[in-house]
Amino acid sequence: MIALRRMALPSSHSLFASSSLHLSPNPKPSLVSPHSPARTFISKKLAEKRIGFFFLHERRNGFSTISAVATDSTQAAVVLDKPSEEAPKEKVVLPTNKSSETLLRIRHTCAHVMAMAVQKIFPEAKVTIGPWIENGFYYDFDVEPLTDKDLKRIKKEMDRIIVRNLPLIREEVTRDEAQRRIMAINEPYKMEILEGIKEDPITIFHIGNEWWDLCAGPHVESTGNISRKAVELESVAGAYWRGDTDKPMLQRIYGTAWENEEQLKAYLHFKEEAKRRDHRRLGQDLDLFSIQDEAGGGLVFWHPKGAIVRHIIEDAWKKIHIGRGYDLLYTPHVARADLWSISGHLDFYRENMYDQMKIEEELYQLRPMNCPYHILVYKRKPHSYRDFPIRVAELGTVYRYELSGSLHGLFRVRGFTQDDAHIFCLDDQIKDEIRGVLDLTEEILLQFGFNKYEVNLSTRPEKAVGSDDIWEKATCALKNALDDKGWSYQLDEGGGAFYGPKIDLKIEDALGRKWQCSTIQVDFNLPQRFDITYVDSNSEKKRPIMIHRAVLGSLERFFGVLIEHYAGDFPLWLSPIQARVLPVTDTQLEYCNEVTRRMKASGIRAEVCSGERLPKLIRNAEKQKIPLMAVVGHKEVETQTLTVRSRFGGELGTMKIDDFISRTTFAAENRTFL
Repeated sequence: MIALRRMALPSSHSLFASSSLHLSPNPKPSLVSPHSPARTFISKKLAEKRIGFFFLHERRNGFSTISAVATDSTQAAVVLDKPSEEAPKEKVVLPTNKSSETLLRIRHTCAHVMAMAVQKIFPEAKVTIGPWIENGFYYDFDVEPLTDKDLKRIKKEMDRIIVRNLPLIREEVTRDEAQRRIMAINEPYKMEILEGIKEDPITIFHIGNEWWDLCAGPHVESTGNISRKAVELESVAGAYWRGDTDKPMLQRIYGTAWENEEQLKAYLHFKEEAKRRDHRRLGQDLDLFSIQDEAGGGLVFWHPKGAIVRHIIEDAWKKIHIGRGYDLLYTPHVARADLWSISGHLDFYRENMYDQMKIEEELYQLRPMNCPYHILVYKRKPHSYRDFPIRVAELGTVYRYELSGSLHGLFRVRGFTQDDAHIFCLDDQIKDEIRGVLDLTEEILLQFGFNKYEVNLSTRPEKAVGSDDIWEKATCALKNALDDKGWSYQLDEGGGAFYGPKIDLKIEDALGRKWQCSTIQVDFNLPQRFDITYVDSNSEKKRPIMIHRAVLGSLERFFGVLIEHYAGDFPLWLSPIQARVLPVTDTQLEYCNEVTRRMKASGIRAEVCSGERLPKLIRNAEKQKIPLMAVVGHKEVETQTLTVRSRFGGELGTMKIDDFISRTTFAAENRTFL
């Protein structure tokens, strides 16, 4: 449990106004009395693994706002608001479309109800498609731009339709009859949709006798099966018809729907917490990174604080890889266009690549991938079967073309650094190498607080390169490695790449959200395209197996996930500023500067902050989520000490400088905190 507690600022400089974080393995939090001391308790094991439930508990006007999301399944559990005098006991489990057929039917029906409401209010509106999505539904309309005021009108009309308890009626008609009806109501988008339906007969769903749409279902029996208090319209956005920029811009209305009002409230709590953790806002508030309009969209500027976190990530990544037998590489950002023709990227990936540039009458290309470079390094000399496995790794920056509308903070950018690695091995080494990658992946992700994963194994698609025998051998090797590791996984039959089977891993964050992160792919294609070989024990040339793998995915995206996972409140070892020294008055500045110098010399990331009254200095440190604050007054100068407070450990009292340095250094090295 993580509980956030606010306290009044005492007059003595030895106490701090703060937001104290508490961890407890008990998933049912008890509320903290406003008269409780500022003492905290934290479970080291829980803090390191970040398991169980995440709770945000903030006292406001005698009430406690508490949200929780279970991290041990795909379902979220949220505890609703309760008066601070009582311990919250009600836990709402949020179902998913996959876990609840009822929820899926409600959401699909809500999309139809919304479309009916829109056309009642705006008779000239043309409807297109309206599917259910992960947390609700949407519908696209060809209509004049809509406002928030319009959404309120639409929601009121939806409520009236729901209350009328109109039946959902399924009807089967011939294709000609469907065309006749569509032409009668002048719905050109429905006609285009009908042309794309290959099955006969055509199914139509009616809401009462007042509105209908082409649809295969499923739906609830009547609108009365929907709780109007469990439905909310969230936003409106522009969307091109069929996603084609040459086609009309439509108005897309997003809504959310649940089985009951309690689930909706729980979802809104979850949504608010996700908003609080948004890495784009925190990146600006904590001065971690920016994307500058003058430079262009999707290009990340790492600020000093963000850059130091990146350095820590890179340093940990490199140490683990070197320790596990990888050789590090650095390769160019551009190459002759011919290289990308050999690799097949110009044929299969051109829409994601930037235009070529001419240099001395030759065409060059910004790299979208690192793979061909690593193959060229392999080809620099002949290889024997005795050389294998060969493991190479690179933090390689790549560039991919993305439409401006798809860019999203650090999650979708145009230039990013992949933690890329490739393993060249023999057929009978695949299993052991895959198992080694799984172990390495677990070691790296655990360092950053991720220990829950969703694993998918994708097998051979219909169109593929490579023999049946090698596909079978590689797929069995992946399965056996996962079984050896003891990880459960889902099988995605036919979901592999055309060049080989793969394992994809999604990490689960503090809110229970899953992020595509690690991937392991066996490749039979590139070794053939680049004609790479080795000499076997019979002095015959054979082709090695190539394994692509990434653990973090990209540094930019992983950093965004980290920010949201920790809500910007990084653990001590990862925090860009570990300690801030705060003088009570400027007369202690000289001593503070000397203390900070000694901290930096010992490897502690420390800084002095002055020029304001102590309460404001403390508030600023809290806003910046500094793990350790050391206050210095005249007594501390006289006794050569510091009065220390930890965001995670509360009041630590007064201690000698050397004691503080040794304890901080030990905590950072061992991934714990004071």
